Amino acid sequence: MTQPALHGRIALITGASRGIGAAVAKRYAAEGAQVILVARTVGALEEVDDAIRSAGHAPATLVPTDLKLPQMLDQLGAILHERFGRLDILVGNAAMLGALTPLTHADPKLWDEVMQVNLTANWRLIRAMHPLLAASEAGRAIFVTSGAARAAFPYWGPYGVSKAALEMLVRTYAAETGKTRICANLIDPGVVDTAMRREAFPGEPSGQNPSPENITDLFVTLAGADFQETGRLYHATA
Repeated sequence: MTQPALHGRIALITGASRGIGAAVAKRYAAEGAQVILVARTVGALEEVDDAIRSAGHAPATLVPTDLKLPQMLDQLGAILHERFGRLDILVGNAAMLGALTPLTHADPKLWDEVMQVNLTANWRLIRAMHPLLAASEAGRAIFVTSGAARAAFPYWGPYGVSKAALEMLVRTYAAETGKTRICANLIDPGVVDTAMRREAFPGEPSGQNPSPENITDLFVTLAGADFQETGRLYHATA
């Protein structure tokens, strides 16, 4: 019998309590991975874990963590080192939209929060998880970006700037690890039916966009031990 694509691999997913993160967590578990789920809300994480268990897969490790608290990410690296000794897959999915407003009207506190969640937390994740990814036979780091990183949409300033910086962060990490067993890549999910999409476009008809579950194939491909490309951007939808 052919083993699942991610059999025996250890995967950490941020923003795993809903939307794309939850869909990826369930798919990874179905593909045989031991999943570590990071999000703020305990109850929502438990619902994802319940779905994973109900489907007959290994229970998840739940890590209720606020990405705006950097010391918690540093502690998480130490905890995972003690428990697992390595990390095979890192998915940086958590993000914050912030207010859609002219740059000249952006609230400084909200700007800082968007940058912390979308950019700085991912840098701290890279910093904390790098030794664990390096201990894997095939460390894979995957980060979720957006078309707003490459097109200047009016009123999307904080979010777009944070995602553009995230893309440079990941490409730099890929360049620095290019001669190692680590591959770091970006996924642009495109237009997907998520809470963030509904927040940004409240008048959009329900059900017209793909569900998060429909875009998980690419996340599985990039997480595989046989996938060798690094420093690239992939689009999950046309």
